[in-house]
Amino acid sequence: MGLGFDFDLTVIWAGILAFAVFAYVVMDGFDLGIGILFPLLDPGQQRDATMNSVAPVWDGNETWLILGGGGLMAAFPLAYAIILPAVYVPLIAMLLGLVFRGVAFEFRWRTTRQPIWDFAFFAGSVVAAFTQGVVLGAVLQGISVEGRSYSGLWWEWLSPFSLLCGASVVIGYGLLGACWLIYRTENELQDRAYRLAWLFGIGTSVAVVAVSLATPFLEAEYYKRWFSAPGIYVLSPIPLLAGAAALGFFRALSKRAELAPFLLALALFLLSFIGLGVSMFPYLVPGEITIWQAAAPAKSQMFMLVGTAVMVPVIIAYSAYAYWVFRGKVGHEGYH
Repeated sequence: MGLGFDFDLTVIWAGILAFAVFAYVVMDGFDLGIGILFPLLDPGQQRDATMNSVAPVWDGNETWLILGGGGLMAAFPLAYAIILPAVYVPLIAMLLGLVFRGVAFEFRWRTTRQPIWDFAFFAGSVVAAFTQGVVLGAVLQGISVEGRSYSGLWWEWLSPFSLLCGASVVIGYGLLGACWLIYRTENELQDRAYRLAWLFGIGTSVAVVAVSLATPFLEAEYYKRWFSAPGIYVLSPIPLLAGAAALGFFRALSKRAELAPFLLALALFLLSFIGLGVSMFPYLVPGEITIWQAAAPAKSQMFMLVGTAVMVPVIIAYSAYAYWVFRGKVGHEGYH
């Protein structure tokens, strides 16, 4: 269908996948951030309270990762077939990190060798976060395609830009983890979370600026979209709002607000996510495959849409209920 915009089932499915990916970033981002912060917390009560703050919800958060990956395979099979071979190595590392992290989450409560499993929890969290950023960077920088297949080498994902994105995601998830602790904990742990939020907030702001400045130079279309009229006028509110969210975040920290830092950090993530989406749309494989070229047949999309329309509200409902039931401050005795 070329590059013309046509609001149809394919666009709806692109929106569903974008929602699933962002929901994963929001919900699993902060609990991966908890693991990233682990070495900066005191062993014993601080780490126990930190784990207890996510214990009731951490495994359910990864539902959105399944929806995103499964939705890509079902709704956009051509893009799935091209992207996965290009990023097999970081994806496998991500899955191993998540598995190792999940095992460590359970074992640390039932062993006398807790420091080993604390390190495993930290390492799995860092690996999972870093590789997610690497995959994002690899897709943004472009994938070699010949015909309808990936034509690059197995290490094509590895570049300075993908490593920058990987480090940025680690820092950003660390920020979400610190903000979550501000909201869910109190006393000395909350005080430490405030200090960590300042540190990771500055790091995240620098990382967002660095990735934002590098992205337009990856593809000529990116540069044209952001720096040529009329795009520069239409899209200029995105970085301005991101800057306002960052300023609001630091102001909320200085006032020792509890919930506002977390919400403003999410707003910064959302605006960054929108910016990356604007750069890529309507491509799933930049410069090669649009969402319409990659899409499954309309009947298949409609069939899947019916199931998604039922299941996504159910997932949102049970997730919201879990967060509501386990709201409030936690202590080291917690829920586990």
